[in-house]
Amino acid sequence: MTDNKEKIRLDKWLWAARFFKTRALAKAAIEGGKVHVDGQRCKVSKTAELGARLNIRQGFDQKEVLITALSDQRRGAPEARLLYEETPESIKQRMDESERRRIMKASMQVPDHKPNKKERRDMRRFEHNQDY
Repeated sequence: MTDNKEKIRLDKWLWAARFFKTRALAKAAIEGGKVHVDGQRCKVSKTAELGARLNIRQGFDQKEVLITALSDQRRGAPEARLLYEETPESIKQRMDESERRRIMKASMQVPDHKPNKKERRDMRRFEHNQDY
């Protein structure tokens, strides 16, 4: 962990906190609007500040975390968890969404086999004849 006086870029902090596997992925997420600082879109070069509230969207999950420590070195997961604290509301919302997705997946019908050549040909023919 570094001193509070050091300035650390947001993309580097996200990488060190293990939200993204590479800094390039962290940069792409910030540029794509998947990371907000205190409710505002930000740039890659924004400095990470103690107490800042980050909204991070990763796949289906939306995490809201508070920065509790700064670091520019990527370390093990237990040490990376010390850099931030996820809000209880965020944890509850992620668990609820995960449960909802699990229930939806269980209710979907899954075909019992992969379509063979004739079935694929019939599906293409059906789709082609459905043009309006």
